[in-house]
Amino acid sequence: QVQLVESGGGLVQAGGSLRLSCAASGRTFGSYAMGWFRQAPGKDREFVAGINSSGRSTNYADSVKGRFTCSRDNPKNTVYLQMNSLNPEDTAVYYCAASANPRALTGPYNYWGQGTQVTVSS
Repeated sequence: QVQLVESGGGLVQAGGSLRLSCAASGRTFGSYAMGWFRQAPGKDREFVAGINSSGRSTNYADSVKGRFTCSRDNPKNTVYLQMNSLNPEDTAVYYCAASANPRALTGPYNYWGQGTQVTVSS
């Protein structure tokens, strides 16, 4: 069982940056691949980024490539999403997720956090 808690969301102006963090419980964090998803009002949840268990491989949605960077610190049981050049279309609740497949870059994911709100004003 893995429990995930996101933080770092907030209100930012267009062009600004935010860094989201996702803290995981348990001593096996390093064996899980992790992912970030987002859900905007009235829209389906969509994949944003994935990172394998070692952190050496990542994958991004086309909409965030070149702007978002996913990384992890296994000794700290934490995965990050650095978001730069934000625009209003990035406004959503952002969720982190954990996959029991250490090589997964797009899922499937077994555990989910509660989400953190990101709002980008124009």
